Formats: sequence, structure tokens, C-alpha cells
Amino acid sequence: MSWRYEVTRRYRRAAWVLVHRVWQGVQNAGVVTAETPAGRKFAGFGNGSMIAFPGGSVYGERWIVLGEDTLVGVHVTMSAGMLPGQDLGAVPVLRIGNRCVIGRGSHIVAHHSIDIGDDVYTGPYVYITDQNHGYADPEMPIGRQVPTNTAVSIGAGSWLGAGVIILPGACIGRNVVVAAGSVVRGQIPDRCVVAGVPAKIVREYVAGNGWSPPLRAQEAPQQHAGSA
Repeated sequence: MSWRYEVTRRYRRAAWVLVHRVWQGVQNAGVVTAETPAGRKFAGFGNGSMIAFPGGSVYGERWIVLGEDTLVGVHVTMSAGMLPGQDLGAVPVLRIGNRCVIGRGSHIVAHHSIDIGDDVYTGPYVYITDQNHGYADPEMPIGRQVPTNTAVSIGAGSWLGAGVIILPGACIGRNVVVAAGSVVRGQIPDRCVVAGVPAKIVREYVAGNGWSPPLRAQEAPQQHAGSA
């Protein structure tokens, strides 16, 4: 091993360490909290909540409410309205509850009403919107037609897998699992698992009988050692 190779190796290692430490410092410094100027733009920003840096496109903060202890991942877009500066009235149109986790690269696009309950977790690249493009006029370009808005709600304790799409009008119950890649529309009851395009119930909890169909062994809750 030549001395030049050794010098180059040590230089690259030192540069790698420096770059990563600087980037970690930038990420930590760029986090949005309730106390930062960006956090104070929101209609509500709960204690302990944070938006990771770098973020996605965020605008219409005056109509967005974040609960407490909620984590919004990197590159997440949260928007209220069609474009920055639009007046949406006196009432927030996007509400995210307490102790939620919004996965990296997700998009939550609100125009009318999106309500996400407490303890909702999402995987990466989830898309949630309450607006559909209009297409009633077959002669006019779709992008120039008046869109339609329908409220969306996601019940407390639910889990949305990676790449899930929530369409306008979706009403998801409490403690629902939405399988990765599913597209959800319409009503989804409490305590069930849905999957597919469009998403359909593949497993549900029946009071007094448990899960139907039954959980597989690896899915069933494990008892702690020494428990009855």
C-alpha cells in the first residue's frame, strides 16, 4: 500500500465523517416545532410535534392543525387549498391528531376537510386528498374543469401501509389496517383489515368471536413468559 493511497483513504474517510456530521446538524437545526417561525404559521401546532427536515411542499398553514407529539417525516407535502395565499375561510381544513406518524414522502392535500384521528401511523409515500378532478364536460380539458370536494376522515389508531391512496369521501373507522398499495374509497368499519384496488375487507374483528378469518400463529399476540 503506497503512502499516497493511504493519504487518499484517510482524506476520504475524514471528508465522509465531516459531510455526514454537517448534514445531521442541518437536519436537526431545520426541524419545525411549535416554537419555530414556521411552526407558528400553523392554525395549531401541538407540544412535542415536529416536521422533519428537509420537508416537502407545505402551504396554507393557517388552515392546518397538528396535534401533540406527532411526527411528520422528511419530504412530506401538506397543503391546504389550491395554492399559497388562498383564503379558505375561518375553519381549518386539515387536522392531524395527537401521537401520529406521517411517513416520508407522503402527500396530504386538503381543500375541504381531512380529519386524521389520534395515533394514526402511515408508511412512506401515502397520498390523501379530499378533491377529485371534474370531467363532466367531454370537450373541456380535465385540468380546467371545476373539481369536486368530499370530506375524508381516518379513525384513531389506524395504520396505512406504504403507497396507500385515500380518495375523496373515504371514511375509515378506528383501528383499521390498510394494506400497502391499497386504494380506499367509501366507508370502512372499525377494526378490520382492508386490501386491494379498490380496498375490500379481508379480515374483521367480530365481538365475542375474535378475528374472522382467524389470525395466523405469527400474527396472534404473544403472551409474556409467566403470564396465565
